[in-house]
Amino acid sequence: MAERRMQGQPMIIMGDDAQRMKDKDAQEHNISAARAVADSVRTTLGPKGMDKMLVSSMGDVTVTNDGVTILQEMDIDDPTAEMIVEVAETQEDEAGDGTTTAVAVAGELLKEAEELLDQDIHATAVIKGYNMAAERARAEVDEVAISVDPDDEDLVRSVAETSMTGKGTELDKELLSDLLYRALQTVAIEAEDGSTVVDLNDVEIETQTGRQIGESELLSGAVVDKDPVHDNMPTEVEDASVLLLNEAIEVEETETDTTVSVDSPDQLQQFLEKEEAQLQEKVDQIAEAGADVVFCQKGIDDMAQHFLAKEGILAVRRTRKSDIEFLQDVLGASIVTDLDSVTAADLGSGSVTRDEADEMFYVEGSGDGAHGVTLLLRGATDHVVDEVERSVTDALDVASQALTDGRVLPGGGAIEVELADRVRNFADGVEGREALAVEAFADALELVPRVLASNAGLDSIDTLVEMRAAHEGGDQRAGLNVFTGDIEDTFEAGIVEPAHSKEQALSSASEAANLVLKIDDIISAGDLSTEGEDDGGAGGMGGGMGGMGGMGGMGGAM
Repeated sequence: MAERRMQGQPMIIMGDDAQRMKDKDAQEHNISAARAVADSVRTTLGPKGMDKMLVSSMGDVTVTNDGVTILQEMDIDDPTAEMIVEVAETQEDEAGDGTTTAVAVAGELLKEAEELLDQDIHATAVIKGYNMAAERARAEVDEVAISVDPDDEDLVRSVAETSMTGKGTELDKELLSDLLYRALQTVAIEAEDGSTVVDLNDVEIETQTGRQIGESELLSGAVVDKDPVHDNMPTEVEDASVLLLNEAIEVEETETDTTVSVDSPDQLQQFLEKEEAQLQEKVDQIAEAGADVVFCQKGIDDMAQHFLAKEGILAVRRTRKSDIEFLQDVLGASIVTDLDSVTAADLGSGSVTRDEADEMFYVEGSGDGAHGVTLLLRGATDHVVDEVERSVTDALDVASQALTDGRVLPGGGAIEVELADRVRNFADGVEGREALAVEAFADALELVPRVLASNAGLDSIDTLVEMRAAHEGGDQRAGLNVFTGDIEDTFEAGIVEPAHSKEQALSSASEAANLVLKIDDIISAGDLSTEGEDDGGAGGMGGGMGGMGGMGGMGGAM
């Protein structure tokens, strides 16, 4: 209970259950919570990073080293920790990859800030210094970035392979990078200003278990993992007119519940004939529109299935909404919601073939408005194929950015060491205590090469010293090859990252750290927790992590 004295008498301004933490205690709590989240994903960074097994309260198991997946699956119950999770989610949405880097750097910035606060440097000075350093670092990224030619296959594939390395797809990264590059070339177009535009909505990713990763393939068109609704229907149709239907081919039900009394078998027969005629009318509407194939998002009545088979029409029911929407692009069709208004203009054109072994349909468009490709990813088990999908999705995002943004950077920690060196030089010209924060920002950037070395079983200090020496000698592309342990030109070695991803990571990390540092007072209506019913860990706001409890309900999986 908080109180304030007025004319010698206490005045109650907060309820009995309310809790408050102020000044240094609040800062220490927030920094501790944020750093705990960052530390939880640090060991996953780089090609030699380790995986995490996450077990949900329902017993579902996820094995991954994808930063945003780990943070989203963890049962985090602390408001400050949730803010750091937002860093990863923002990085994923804006850049597609680099989530672990962004979160780890944010945690290191807070560690450096904590040391500055202990030296009685005000948080405002630290925040101002961090803002100055982040702005300078982003400007330097553009300075050292290397231009990408959209037709430079080797460079674009190197970006994809760098993203996939260490994520469960390493043995097959050459095959997958080839599939990704061909997919991007299919959906990339040149804009009027000469820039390259990639619409990833035209790339669908499907998965299949029971096969090797190396058997993954790129298909022109869409894949529908469904069976025909009737055995007598055709399974392959060339030059097909395809109807995409978001209406059930079933007997229409009344809006209100009714009871009908039947006095004789003839009346019952009339009802059945009426239903049959209604279904026959729906099928006739489909046939008259000229459809050879129907992908229906809803159900198809058994009698309607029989009528469709008699007409020689291939029909698939319960097609996923996402598949229907993608087929719309692939076939250049319209999604029909009312059969009474269907016309030939609503139909798409293409070919439909059946793979009986995999039990799926391949749909390829042939009209002028048809476009879209499908990456069919395969893996031995569900866990394997899920991780392959996450890896390929990230690689697809960063490779498309390399094409659209037109800039890449050397990887292996090279850019972080180069930026740290340049930011330190910038700090020499900064006046006041902000200069210390700028230098702290540079130190935090060097976390990346240190963690890359540590995760690879190398000496992080020796590695960082060698890299600093190389950069001071003028080799701004000198980075760590974690497979050989050598310091080399990582760009020439094919370790390449998109510049936009790095710029976004710098922005996300610095802004998140500044947001945490700016808080000097925490007022809670109850337990310091994002879930009021969970009383497992806040400890009256004195438990440091305020309810995360070792990352809570993931079963101690970390």
